[in-house]
Amino acid sequence: MEFTLLIVIIVLALIFDYINGFHDAANAIATVVATKVLSPFQAVVWAAFFNFLAYWVFGFGVADTVAKTANTMDINLVVILAGVIAAIIWNLFTWWQGIPSSSSHTLIGGFAGAAIAHAGFGVVSWYKEGKDGGMPSGVLIIVAFIILAPLLGALISYLISIWLLNASKKSIYPKIFTASLMLMTIWFVESQMIYYDQITKPRFDSHFWSVALEAHNIKWFLVAFIVLSISTFCLIFSSLNLNQATAWLKKMQLLSSAAFSLGHGGNDSQKVMGIIAAAVAVYINTSGVAQEALPSWLDVVLPNDEGAFKMPTWIPLACYSAIAAGTLSGGWKIVKTMGSKITKVTSFEGVAAETAGALTLYFTEHFKVPVSTTHTITGSIIGVGLTKRVSAVRWGMTVSLLWAWVLTIPISAILAAIIYYTFSIFI
Repeated sequence: MEFTLLIVIIVLALIFDYINGFHDAANAIATVVATKVLSPFQAVVWAAFFNFLAYWVFGFGVADTVAKTANTMDINLVVILAGVIAAIIWNLFTWWQGIPSSSSHTLIGGFAGAAIAHAGFGVVSWYKEGKDGGMPSGVLIIVAFIILAPLLGALISYLISIWLLNASKKSIYPKIFTASLMLMTIWFVESQMIYYDQITKPRFDSHFWSVALEAHNIKWFLVAFIVLSISTFCLIFSSLNLNQATAWLKKMQLLSSAAFSLGHGGNDSQKVMGIIAAAVAVYINTSGVAQEALPSWLDVVLPNDEGAFKMPTWIPLACYSAIAAGTLSGGWKIVKTMGSKITKVTSFEGVAAETAGALTLYFTEHFKVPVSTTHTITGSIIGVGLTKRVSAVRWGMTVSLLWAWVLTIPISAILAAIIYYTFSIFI
């Protein structure tokens, strides 16, 4: 019975990942579709490709955080089953209504709600201090980023927009600023890199390729590439006429949307990995099966003070494949909301918003914080709108979105608790 439940949870988790793909596809493609840089079909293929490519870029930091949402020693598989089903129901409902709610928060809310119904509030990891002064974790930190993620996205997109606007002027000062930013970016990325003697398991004999293709380093190389690409454009922006500038911005939108799709895949797929890892850990605790007796395809070890997160390759591959397949299925109702109802988007705004969203996702993933890609890109689009004028943002629509964001975790939690109590009668 326990093993059957585990398989059902894994299947449903991958179905949720697929739904997450088409539910959140609009986050990555809304602006490139709205600005007609790509057709809807081309856009979803583009986004799906980079969703899957994220497998080689990101580690398991966010998966680690999600897996530890509740103490796996104090819950059972029915808890996780109820949480996943609640998340699927809320995701499908909001997709049907065309509301860009957070797939991330509905999953965490569902998991936490069912766990509370089973063992009380103490079973949930509400707040845990970070090691050595690092980023704290827990559900309260995730809740805080409901506000912080869109604010960060809005601030970064606003600053990028101001940077681009000043770079279009024939003045030496924006060019001095841009050159300085390029040097600072190179210095910062170099300081974040892991070199050969720090790599635990080098992938290649070659020192160069081991360092260049280390997942941690690839992420920072991408950050450098994004910033340096925009910087290069800013250095020549003032010498371009309107048609030339528009053509360059449309090409840059391909880069910015690809960067955001990478962040979407890396952030959202890991949440499902965390749920699957938690389910395996609970199965071991409740079934009495020893870790050593598990088949190799279930060799999952949750992170602790002595070891790192460990999971077989098929889990991240399946999760990244499911979200990419979901993205290929599109999500046209939400595309309309994200691409036109918040503020009118041009290629200029698209580059600023997607770049800001991507950078926000990369940095939050670095700190192992599971944020909402929906909230992040929405905040980024609002930040771009603010550079024109406050009234350029359709605040009525934005307030409606905020209500959906705030309600997602509690509604998912209540729904999961109801499902848990119902299942407990029969299972």
